[in-house]
Amino acid sequence: MPAPKLAPNRLPLEIETPRDALGAVAHLAELHREGEETARLANLLGRSLHFAIALPVLAGVTLVFGRVGIAESATWAALVLAASLAVGVSYRRTIGRPFERAALKSFSQDMSAILLFAGFAWGAGAFLALPTATGIGAVVLFATGTSAAVALLLRERESAFLFLAPAAALASFACVLRPLDAGALGAAFVLLASGTIAGAMMLVERWKARENLPDLAGLPSV
Repeated sequence: MPAPKLAPNRLPLEIETPRDALGAVAHLAELHREGEETARLANLLGRSLHFAIALPVLAGVTLVFGRVGIAESATWAALVLAASLAVGVSYRRTIGRPFERAALKSFSQDMSAILLFAGFAWGAGAFLALPTATGIGAVVLFATGTSAAVALLLRERESAFLFLAPAAALASFACVLRPLDAGALGAAFVLLASGTIAGAMMLVERWKARENLPDLAGLPSV
């Protein structure tokens, strides 16, 4: 029986051209990139609830030790609670679809806006919740200590920066404009500590990039 003839200008199926191989490698690289992004956003979703709970708790501690007027305290508490509730609403809307990239991307965009607002809300506490006798150590702890806690809770550099930048800026302004007893030196220490935290977050991000994908944080299995 004669062997079957190949169609003209056609290669056997088992022979793969270099272009096909490059396309497969590119496809695998794209899948890997999408997997990393999905894992990062899913972790942000899982940890956002920790942030939503911790922020009003830290605000309550600040108000206990600050002992400022009722009107100022209520105004600042309302701002902080608004940020916390916004995180909770966005979390509840997304947690039913924790591994859908479209839902996670939408949540990430919402979270970026919320964190920026939360940073301004927290920084406003330097004007509303801190007494004028606040010294350097207290104002640094208020601004950058809280930002460090947010960074540890979220473990996501860009998100932490969105909170850190406005919180540190408003706290440093309050040292000079209000003014607080910390004064210009306190403003300088706030900015220096904020820069240190930002640098530490960048180093941690580089270290994490060398590791495998992290475990998903507090999300339901599917």
